[in-house]
Amino acid sequence: MSATAPPRRWVVWLLVGYTIMAAVLLLAPGGPGDIIAAIMEWLHDGLGLSFIHQGWIEFAGNILLFVPLGFLLTLLFRRVWVGLVVLSALSVSTELVQMLMPARMASLRDILANLLGAGVGAAIASVTVIRRSSPPTATRRAR
Repeated sequence: MSATAPPRRWVVWLLVGYTIMAAVLLLAPGGPGDIIAAIMEWLHDGLGLSFIHQGWIEFAGNILLFVPLGFLLTLLFRRVWVGLVVLSALSVSTELVQMLMPARMASLRDILANLLGAGVGAAIASVTVIRRSSPPTATRRAR
């Protein structure tokens, strides 16, 4: 598939569905607080891992939330940087909206975690899908 080929429909549909799900989770008035509380209870009471703090769970959750977005946008645009720019804007916009919501708190740490997740997803897509489907270069042919 060339860089100018139309995107696969399944990538677009997965991206739309996942974006809607992520937006509902990120912009809900209560946010993901109940999910984080349940994870904290399980880690502390169920596994005895009382040294794990809520901030660590939130940071890891933000990373995991943006890995699929980075992956799908990289597949869609076939360029890592395009997806990262789009997701940077999305992350900053989400935090700005959260500043207006009384029950939510915006954070630069969330933006950093979101971009780390997007970068991981983009890297996975780039290495596993895009490079494999690209035509061989002169260097690869010579090997």
